[in-house]
Amino acid sequence: MSLQDDLTAVRRNLDELTRSVERLERQAAHRPPAGGGSAPPDPSGMVTIPDTPYDSSLWTDSDDEGLGARDRRAP
Repeated sequence: MSLQDDLTAVRRNLDELTRSVERLERQAAHRPPAGGGSAPPDPSGMVTIPDTPYDSSLWTDSDDEGLGARDRRAP
């Protein structure tokens, strides 16, 4: 593929991106605003999370997420 072919493909992709963004902007203009002017959330459904540290026994025998078990090595 030549440089001219690459530039033509880039222009075509940029034009398509521009058309897609314009289409999304038109669609967004016709939608009601997020939240729709609704009432604030009901505080009775909210859960308070304490700032105190968790009991470390909760984490006994747990794996480190994404790292695997503590007593095994990654391949």
